Amino acid sequence: MGNNKEILNVSKATIGRLPAYHRYLTEKLAQGEKTVSSTAIAEDLHLNAVQVRKDLAVISSVAGKPKLGFELSELIADIDRFLGYDNVTDAVLVGAGGLGSALVGYEGFKNYGLNIVAAFDTDPSLIGTSVGGVKVFDAKELSKLVRRLNVLIGIVAVPRGAAQQVADELVEGGVRAIWNFAPVHLTLPENIAVKNEDMAASLAILSKRLAEILNSEK
Repeated sequence: MGNNKEILNVSKATIGRLPAYHRYLTEKLAQGEKTVSSTAIAEDLHLNAVQVRKDLAVISSVAGKPKLGFELSELIADIDRFLGYDNVTDAVLVGAGGLGSALVGYEGFKNYGLNIVAAFDTDPSLIGTSVGGVKVFDAKELSKLVRRLNVLIGIVAVPRGAAQQVADELVEGGVRAIWNFAPVHLTLPENIAVKNEDMAASLAILSKRLAEILNSEK
């Protein structure tokens, strides 16, 4: 991953925008573009131009050139370095059902430095099979195999009732970061990084925004 001290000095809001910048810049490069201005980035991503310049100044080793803007390849490399995309990190997934299989099948993770090397489940019909090219192991082997694989990231995609136990077993196996898709708060040691994907909260925000739009149209 990127330099820890570097990341600690950058706001969460800025870090949260970097993947969008990376995706946008990569698309521009694929289209044959060589440079891009911060103004163009801001307009296309519906962001404030001043904020874009501040974000890029924090993570980029090169300044945008007047009239020409940023060299795309150099700016992408800077974001790769900062976020650790240039250093692929192995991860395991627990819960190979509907959501889990969709996550395993998402090839875009590798573009962001994440490589799912194994999946785990309790369903006998899934154990021993492959999902998205990733083998599914018995969840009983979770801690032992995670430690053997020396994996530091665990993805939890199990029902809420099983999430805490799964998280505990991941930590026991040596995992240091957990990406939690289960709709439950996990109680973990302070030295374990956790990112919760709260779909209910996201839906609530979307519903509120939809209501505001509909009310404004009346």
